[in-house]
Amino acid sequence: MLSMRHFVQGVDEPVWVEVLNSANKHHEEWRAITVEEFVMEEKRPDFDPEGIVIAELDGRPVGMVHAHVDKLRTDAKGFIRFGVIPDFRGRGFEQQLIETAQSDLKARGMTTAQTGVESVETDYIELLEERGFKPVRVFSMMEMDLAEVRHDIGESGQVAIRPIQKTLEGDVKLLNRLINESFSEHFNFRPRTLEETRSNLLSHPYLSEQEVFFALLDNEGVGYVGVGIDERYNLEKGVKAGDVFSIGVLRAHRGRGIATRLMIHGLEALQARGMTKAMLGVDDYNTSEAMKIYERIGFRVKKKYCVFERAL
Repeated sequence: MLSMRHFVQGVDEPVWVEVLNSANKHHEEWRAITVEEFVMEEKRPDFDPEGIVIAELDGRPVGMVHAHVDKLRTDAKGFIRFGVIPDFRGRGFEQQLIETAQSDLKARGMTTAQTGVESVETDYIELLEERGFKPVRVFSMMEMDLAEVRHDIGESGQVAIRPIQKTLEGDVKLLNRLINESFSEHFNFRPRTLEETRSNLLSHPYLSEQEVFFALLDNEGVGYVGVGIDERYNLEKGVKAGDVFSIGVLRAHRGRGIATRLMIHGLEALQARGMTKAMLGVDDYNTSEAMKIYERIGFRVKKKYCVFERAL
């Protein structure tokens, strides 16, 4: 018989990591996380352990679900992340996990639940639609060969590029402001706190190396790009890949080639560290037409993720 039990912080981290890794190992881009990394994630300002549930069959962990509530959001939207170990998929456990998460979110005052799956996971998509979830968004995972970075494609020659000084409070505040102002109209946006920005810069749980660069116009910050390297991912997959984990330009300065200049600079920084491939994720419905910029530089879509929501 399947039973559900709440995660016990300080005890269940190894169990959670084991189930999470097993449930996701079929995803090409997934790399196994460690207990130490998850403990680092628990220290992040937005971590929410209350909605974590482990599913056990006759005492054996077979699935997991996280009904995440971001206490800094104002729209009463909760987020569901679920997974079942491959040998146990298709036996109704996914439905029980989703129902458990929905009940948890509703009890905690949420009025909307959101979750996402890969576009090729048709069994999960069918399950979500049966449960009343509707598709609301599509995201693309893109990648490119860094030997094929394109230049002279409209990048701005007016801005100066300089690296962030992570220990300089003024730079942390500038990055925080640029992130919030650049993404204020984006899907699922909520303002990032200064503490979150600082935490990501100084103690990211997965990116062992990361660099952030500002675009300056008349000595004023108008945009930024962040690139990083997950060494464990590269070791596990046998690749030399880097991530463009964030890029933003203030609305008043868009359409002038600044994002293109930032992106090229970030990719060259990855090349300088020996990387041969770059990856990023993008909202297909991004109003700034970011995908077109990335395609012009040389990125191509590798896979799609579908986002679903339903009222609780």
